[in-house]
Amino acid sequence: MVEQQNNKNEELFNEEELRQYLLDENIDEFREIFLELHSYDQAQFYEKVGPDIRKTIYQFLSPQEMATIFETIELEDDEYEQFLKEMDTAYGAEMLSYMYTDDAVDVLNELDDEQRESYLEMMDSETAEEINELLAYAEYTAGAIMTTEYVSVFENSTVRSAMTVLRNEAPNAETIYYVFVVDDDHRLSGVISLRDLIISEEDTLIRNIMNERVVYVKASDDQEEVAQIMKDYNFLAIPVVNDNHEMLGIITVDDIIDVIDEEASDDYSKLAGLSDVDDVESSPFKAAKKRLPWLIMLLFLGMITATLMGQFEATLDKVALLALFIPLISGTSGNSGTQALAVAVRGIATGEIGGNSKIKMLLREVLTGLITGIVCGLIVVGIIFFWKHSLIIGLLVGAAISVSILVATIAGSFIPLLIHKLGADPAVASGPFITTLNDVTSILIYLGLASMFLGQLM
Repeated sequence: MVEQQNNKNEELFNEEELRQYLLDENIDEFREIFLELHSYDQAQFYEKVGPDIRKTIYQFLSPQEMATIFETIELEDDEYEQFLKEMDTAYGAEMLSYMYTDDAVDVLNELDDEQRESYLEMMDSETAEEINELLAYAEYTAGAIMTTEYVSVFENSTVRSAMTVLRNEAPNAETIYYVFVVDDDHRLSGVISLRDLIISEEDTLIRNIMNERVVYVKASDDQEEVAQIMKDYNFLAIPVVNDNHEMLGIITVDDIIDVIDEEASDDYSKLAGLSDVDDVESSPFKAAKKRLPWLIMLLFLGMITATLMGQFEATLDKVALLALFIPLISGTSGNSGTQALAVAVRGIATGEIGGNSKIKMLLREVLTGLITGIVCGLIVVGIIFFWKHSLIIGLLVGAAISVSILVATIAGSFIPLLIHKLGADPAVASGPFITTLNDVTSILIYLGLASMFLGQLM
């Protein structure tokens, strides 16, 4: 099925044919085919070709046409700067001014202050002012990802005048499916759908047909909270207001998809013990730079494990067989802790865990840890008894695994909740961190029990 879809996409346009039109500087043939493509296909072609060919594209496409490609393309942070450098500065500034405000802000945020100012100075004052207002909002907030291109009407206007406003504003609006209603002071007072506008009588007042129960967010709200609200309500767009309830802009579903992807990547990187997810095409130096901080920290935590084992050196000397099962116990407890961690972090991220459900989740994890610990412990007792013909060793290792799994499961579920309660990102309780912590506790439990029953073991 996927292969059929790929073949179908290949039939839509011929990349080599387009590339040849650019090399031959055949502008008419290139524009005829290229401008009929979906913006995604345009962006894919633009990204694949080299800098020399892209420079020809800038000659063949207007800044407004190029803006559509830049709104669609998905680039690494430093690539935006690289692509803009290929363009004439005036061309780049005009292109940015044609982009939706939130998309232009995303691009400008990747540039240094001097570059950003040079582009803003070349734009018209109104566009530059709108962009500057969004640039002022803190990163990862609703204000930073909202757009100011939306349709609003006054509550005392008629459907006829609202439709006139909609027709005039539609070409520049990011979405027209929701029309937001404001009072004379530009405070948000309601919302009306495009469908309701179409089916209503022309002389009907907007305030008589609008929905006054509007779900909104504030500019200072965290983008992750906004994403959760839009997911819960299944919105295509949500209004953003200030503390005075004045309408500032809207956040559309395409921006929320980017937020969800960004937050998921961020959580995954933390769970994997990375400062950030490194791209497969990044250099070894960059990849190492992102991975080293966690690895170094975990290296020092691992030294605690080595120190603990040193404290039980006498026990290990007398019963050398005990050392054989240390990897088994620490690995099993680490796996159990990581499973509980994944459940807790996901529950917090999706909003499923909150209030009384936290206690319920903890109790469930305690019982789960108890059941899995007992089952794994019994299996180990049987294996060791038939393998090493030692019931006492089997019971010791089985008991250690049972207790270690229980402790690891509780730690894996409780630590993220504690970190979240303290106002930090629960994903920082990463897999490697929980695994290392469980290594320490499992060895302490195992060798502690062995020391207590050293006489029976010998």
